[in-house]
Order: sequence, then C-alpha cells, then structure tokens
Amino acid sequence: MSDGFRDKLTVLLNENSMENRSDTPDFILAQFLISCLDAFDEAVSRRTEWWGKTPPVGKGDG
Repeated sequence: MSDGFRDKLTVLLNENSMENRSDTPDFILAQFLISCLDAFDEAVSRRTEWWGKTPPVGKGDG
C-alpha cells in the first residue's frame, strides 16, 4: 500500500481518537491495519489457488 494511504489512515485514526483505547500511537495502528489487509489479500489469493477459480467480483458489497 502506498505511503499516502498509510498517512491518510493515520490521520483518520487520530481524528477519531482510536489510539486512546489501546494507548498505541496512530502510525503503529495504521501499519497494523495495513498488515491485516495484506494478510487478507494473501488469504484470498491462496483460497483462489485452492479452488482454482476467482470469486465473483462485487459479491457481498453493500
């Protein structure tokens, strides 16, 4: 993910005081969440390899 996304996420976390609950700096929370997204992307890729197909685009959106 881009540095711009990480910076925007850090600001968003700060604006909503999300760091207060865990007393963890915003930039650490932002990096953690980005790592979670990366791990999810990897899981989806592995699932796709396992099933040998791509899940339908937009499935489960909103």
